Amino acid sequence: QVQLVESGGGLVQPGGSLRLSCKASLFTFSSYVMSWYRQAPGKERELVARITSAGGITNYADSVKGRFTISRDNAKKTVNLQMNSLKPEDTAVYYCNAAWASLSSWGQGTQVTVSS
Repeated sequence: QVQLVESGGGLVQPGGSLRLSCKASLFTFSSYVMSWYRQAPGKERELVARITSAGGITNYADSVKGRFTISRDNAKKTVNLQMNSLKPEDTAVYYCNAAWASLSSWGQGTQVTVSS
């Protein structure tokens, strides 16, 4: 059973920064593509950032390019999302996702609220 536990969410003012972390209980963590998604109230879940298993390729939603950075530490089995220059429209529940072949697992989510 894959377990993903997110942390690091909270309330931040516009222009501020947060760092989200996702700890995985995956024996073969390094084989998984790891992603961060988010879902705002009344909206569909959307991909924010993705990183390949070896960490060599990253992809970002256009709305976060230049502000967010995804990274992973395969030895620690963690994936992080550094979020800078946060905007009110970044407010959402952020979910960690682990994918390999036909397998896909989700964390419970962590709330990020950007408000003054």
